[in-house]
Amino acid sequence: MSPPADRFRTENDSLGPVEVPANALYGAQTKRAIDNFPVSGLRLPRRVIRALALIKMAAAEINRDSGKLDRKLADAIMTAAHEVAAGQHDDQFPVDIFQTGSGTSSNMNANEVIANRAIQLLGGVMGSKKPVHPNDHVNMGQSSNDVFPTAVHIAAVEAVDRDLIPALKALEGALAGKVEAFDHVVKLGRTHLMDALPIRLGQEFSGYAAMLGSTIRRVQRAACGPLGELALGGTAVGTGFGADPEFAPKVIHMVAKEIGIHLRQAPNLFEALSAHDALVEASGALRGAAATLTKIANDVRWMGSGPHGGLGELRLPELQPGSSIMPGKVNPVMAEMLLMVCAQVIGHDATIVWGGAAGNFELNVMTPVMAYDFLQSVQILANGVRLFAAHCIEGIEPDVDRCAALVEQSMALVTALAPRIGYDAAAAIARESVATGKTIRELCTEKKLVTPDELARLLDPRGMTGA
Repeated sequence: MSPPADRFRTENDSLGPVEVPANALYGAQTKRAIDNFPVSGLRLPRRVIRALALIKMAAAEINRDSGKLDRKLADAIMTAAHEVAAGQHDDQFPVDIFQTGSGTSSNMNANEVIANRAIQLLGGVMGSKKPVHPNDHVNMGQSSNDVFPTAVHIAAVEAVDRDLIPALKALEGALAGKVEAFDHVVKLGRTHLMDALPIRLGQEFSGYAAMLGSTIRRVQRAACGPLGELALGGTAVGTGFGADPEFAPKVIHMVAKEIGIHLRQAPNLFEALSAHDALVEASGALRGAAATLTKIANDVRWMGSGPHGGLGELRLPELQPGSSIMPGKVNPVMAEMLLMVCAQVIGHDATIVWGGAAGNFELNVMTPVMAYDFLQSVQILANGVRLFAAHCIEGIEPDVDRCAALVEQSMALVTALAPRIGYDAAAAIARESVATGKTIRELCTEKKLVTPDELARLLDPRGMTGA
């Protein structure tokens, strides 16, 4: 049975009439996109909706002040756009991410929602395009081809600055806090997954903290650099046809002031429309962060493995039962969570790189999926890193006795004897230690290779770790 006719209104676009839900703020072009692209159920990220609305709000003000847009209409558009930016109408953005590659469907979705809401505010009839038209008024001086990538860059810069960087800094701080706290713990170093010279646990964590510091700088460079360059003003193909040359710089200035982040017009608008190299570069920085975080999470879970069959050097916070069949088992769940996040980010990067390579002539038509994957990478990285810091790193404690025992049992201590008794003799002691299970200290004592005092000095684990 068909729904009652009064649940719909009839709108027209250049292709003809379209039935639109009567209470929807979106219009005919959005409805066509809903019908054409029922692909994934994935929707435009909130930050892109916000960025689109901020552009429309600033554009209306600039067009009003230049005399190109009636003040009454402009004020209504600005009010409606402000509501959209604040998230009041997110349910009116139903278009799937897998849509027209320029993001035209989503740009028109924003134009129609803002236009119809402005019409409501002015007491008009939704869908009438009077007195506010989605193209003529809301989209004045713009094209989807420059507006959508501009919104994506704004959303990406804001997400990195507001979400990811603070999370990475929190993890860096948590790791740095363990440097001094764990400095007294001497443990076995490992290279090639084999016993190596002793290292202090604080030194090991200083390496992790330094990795995060480098990661933060790389991500900041990518976000504050090319991602801050916007395509607005290029309109359809980069020539700027249909827009006042002063329009885009003024809009960009207003949006930058609104979000508190430096933005600027791209130096070459043809490049800005036809390629998405900045997004590819920034995604590469996220991939690099994922690689660093994978290393740290893996080290932490290996050092916490056991409690009897693994390394057992760290005691990780016990957060939840780890098995439905083995009572008492507790797993390194926060590290595992972060590893999966990193795997997803690296997968997203592959899509973004391919999307960046797939542009043709004057326009890249992979923008929506690149935007979705980049912003989801930022979101899950930020959330994953924040939780890993709070629920794992902050609560880690060393097993000092276990660390000391592994050092004492390791044949790697023989390295300190090599300058005294020679490499070959030291190697023979090491092989005998492995074969007999006796420690290097025990064998040296038995064989009276050096005096007890000299042996104590040479085989002092902390003395091998440097200053």
